[in-house]
Amino acid sequence: MELRATNTRLRQVAMATIITFVLVACGGSSDGGSGDTLSGAVIDPAPQVDLVSLPSLSNPGTDIDFRARPSGVQVVYFGFTNCPDVCPTTLADLTIALRKLDPSDADLVDVVMVTVDPERDLEVLDTYVTSFIEDAVAAGTLDTEQTAAAGMPFGASWEVRTLDDGTVEVDHSPFLYAVDDAGRLVLTWQFGATSDDMSNDLSLLLNRNEV
Repeated sequence: MELRATNTRLRQVAMATIITFVLVACGGSSDGGSGDTLSGAVIDPAPQVDLVSLPSLSNPGTDIDFRARPSGVQVVYFGFTNCPDVCPTTLADLTIALRKLDPSDADLVDVVMVTVDPERDLEVLDTYVTSFIEDAVAAGTLDTEQTAAAGMPFGASWEVRTLDDGTVEVDHSPFLYAVDDAGRLVLTWQFGATSDDMSNDLSLLLNRNEV
């Protein structure tokens, strides 16, 4: 009951933002962008997302703040390791996008994956996300209220259900989030954004940081 109440609050916040976030297990689209135009969605004013940190699963005993390094970009994803299609597809596309960046730009992008299924993920999420992106970090906790508080300003939402036969089903918003070095959500990519779109957007965001 507590989990369902938490997810209700998350959905209410998501619906109040400019972007409409929908609980999905798969699907989505991106109109794309190129050149000097961002392909991802922008919320104005940009939400502050660094008010709640989460425990690091990659470096136990430390916390992960949702804020990029100076002049960098942090890419955040809320997902789970047993996801059959959306999560691995998204992470694979992000991996390709990072490879398309100039190495000096790629070095300024940090990737964080937060588990929405901590009961099954806490021991394995770090290995999972680093199998896609070597220097990515994993975050998560069994404290569902803390995770919900961290995800709320992003507009992230999810629901975990255990069926009568013991099967666990997880629905989650399938978006990637870009955060700047002031802890602001500056861009959201829908599921289906291409690696070219993400690479171009990251280059634009990093170039803005140089101004």
